[in-house]
Amino acid sequence: MEEIISVNDQFYILASSSMADDRTRVLKHGETFGVFDRYGDIQPVGRGTQGVFHQGTRFLSRQELFLNNDRPMLLSSTVKEDNALLAVDLTNPDLYRDGRIAIPRGSVHVFRSRFLWNGVSYERFRLSNYSLAPVKMTLSIRFEADFADIFEVRGKKRERKGRMLPNVLRKDLLVLRYEGLDEVTREARIQFVPEPLEITASQATFGIELEPKGEIAVAVMVACDEVESHRTLLSYDAAMAEAGLAFGAAEQTEDCSIQTTNAQFNEWWNRSVLDVRMMVTDTSEGPYPYAGVPWFSTPFGRDGVITALECLWIRPELARGVLGYLASTQAKEVNAAQDAEPGKILHETRKGEMAALHEIPFGLYYGSVDSTPLFVMLAGAYYERTADLPFIQSIWPNIEAALTWMDTFGDPDRDGFVEYVRKSPTGLDNQGWKDSHDSISHADGSLAEGPIALCEVQGYVYDAKVQASKLAEALGYVDRASQLRRQARSLKERFEEAFWCEASATYALALDGQKRPCEVKTSNAGHCLYTGIASDEHARRVAETLMSDELFSGWGVRTLADSERRYNPMSYHNGSIWPHDNAMIAVGLARYGLKSGVEKIMTGMFEVSLVLDFHRLPELFCGFVRRPGQGLTRYPVACNPQAWAAGSAFMVLQACLGLSIVASEQKVIFNHPILPEFIDKMQIKNLTVGTASVDLLLRRHDLDVGITVIRRVGKVEVVSVK
Repeated sequence: MEEIISVNDQFYILASSSMADDRTRVLKHGETFGVFDRYGDIQPVGRGTQGVFHQGTRFLSRQELFLNNDRPMLLSSTVKEDNALLAVDLTNPDLYRDGRIAIPRGSVHVFRSRFLWNGVSYERFRLSNYSLAPVKMTLSIRFEADFADIFEVRGKKRERKGRMLPNVLRKDLLVLRYEGLDEVTREARIQFVPEPLEITASQATFGIELEPKGEIAVAVMVACDEVESHRTLLSYDAAMAEAGLAFGAAEQTEDCSIQTTNAQFNEWWNRSVLDVRMMVTDTSEGPYPYAGVPWFSTPFGRDGVITALECLWIRPELARGVLGYLASTQAKEVNAAQDAEPGKILHETRKGEMAALHEIPFGLYYGSVDSTPLFVMLAGAYYERTADLPFIQSIWPNIEAALTWMDTFGDPDRDGFVEYVRKSPTGLDNQGWKDSHDSISHADGSLAEGPIALCEVQGYVYDAKVQASKLAEALGYVDRASQLRRQARSLKERFEEAFWCEASATYALALDGQKRPCEVKTSNAGHCLYTGIASDEHARRVAETLMSDELFSGWGVRTLADSERRYNPMSYHNGSIWPHDNAMIAVGLARYGLKSGVEKIMTGMFEVSLVLDFHRLPELFCGFVRRPGQGLTRYPVACNPQAWAAGSAFMVLQACLGLSIVASEQKVIFNHPILPEFIDKMQIKNLTVGTASVDLLLRRHDLDVGITVIRRVGKVEVVSVK
């Protein structure tokens, strides 16, 4: 029987053009991000994913540079190491006048530099004449602003839109204006230095006259404002100085640094540090990692928690910011339109016109079954890492509310398993981390019907109760701690009985609404190792399944085995490979002492970084089997950078080292550490434990890893278990 394929996921990201092929350049600061082509332009390629976006709205949908009405020639294009500056080298093509070449190609060099700061795109063009003759030409910049909501850019159709307002034109200023259906006026205020020779509603033209070796600069500032604003924009140099100071301060406060004998690994590590730093946005509750650019540049509960867990050993203050923000946005009442219930932790929050008008449910949306137990898991992990009991005390009511949700709204039929079913008519069908509409299926390929209890979610709930019992004990709530331990033990027993699939040697992906197991081989089972809910024997067999050719492609563990009915290596969740998923699996393998699989995952992820621009791991990539001499197959609309993809480097190294930090005992523990073959020596500098810190030197030997303390400040003990 022929299966009719239809895209019925209302939040499907349309892919009329491939971001992977476009080789875009990305900048982000705070609530603003930009997606540019390699020239530094914004072009309406395909469905037009490029632009300058601010708080969920695209304020600039086109910006193109022309020299005498011709596009310049590209020499080089890169984002500087600190992710702050897009730097592009351009030159003129052959420029004609009266049918003859007036300016030969390569006469004028154009250095184009661009950065984002406090809701403003700052850009400068520095032109230098390297010819032997004077040069006279025009430099033109063409603009458009469609003020599209990010969900419109993703492909969602709207029945009605707001209206464009009359533009404002002055000698050095162009203001493009839009009044939304939410009655908010949004403006792209474009200011020029010096004044253009000519300015229209869509173009600014500058007259350029350069003597030999002469130089001239043109600056363009684009401010993204939601209401009419009279703020005075900083000059390019002043804003650059301010941004440089801020980035320098961030670099100095980085908790921990890594240096190895492998320069390529160092580049991957440093890129990961910088990408996480770029994705972090300051909130009133502290730093929070926004999920990914372009589609998910906003707070997500699940992504924020997992990124904080990945970064916890090197940057614990990020976890505190995530916990504080999620506690402050925790649901307090039932709201079916938002999939909200008391105690539930946020799935995502959005700004922009469509969110304000409830055309999408994501203004404040709680359709995530796992962010609530993950929140409690992070609280426990944060306390172990920092011993920050006053903070835990301050969010204990939120932890208790989350635990209560797991036992009540999260388990409506009281069978002991946390499950989900969509309440919102416009929310997500699937509410685990694999949240595409077709990600939960049976062996015959039929989609599971809810309520659905995912295997990894039961693991998260188990670990949440284990962690909460430790926190309750630390706070002196002895009876509550004992109760939580009993609940965790009981859940572990029931889980083994209900989820283990002997024939496939793994845990069922889920139980459907009729309590039938979804007997398919997936990466989800690896998360059961991460949380410790798996028995020792079953953990070993799950590891063998995960590392088999069915699931491990050579680059990483697939989301779905290639033997399954719905396997598609080009899908979002049914055969693709996700770095954060692999990092969590690696920690799970390490937890059960299965270090060969850890090294296999670490090596695969490192080798992925070698074949990608900037050594930057994307949100996901295709799950095709790795073949000798052939490169990685990219997923066409993956976010890049993505916070939890960047953070995966930290977590997978932690898995290799078996590293844990118990701040209450002032201990750094290495449990059967290994280093992959491509790293002989590693230095870990400024690893903090409370007010103490250590620098460590690790050396790989044939049978083990030697660890030497080369600096110690304060009281801290380093323990190696071999």
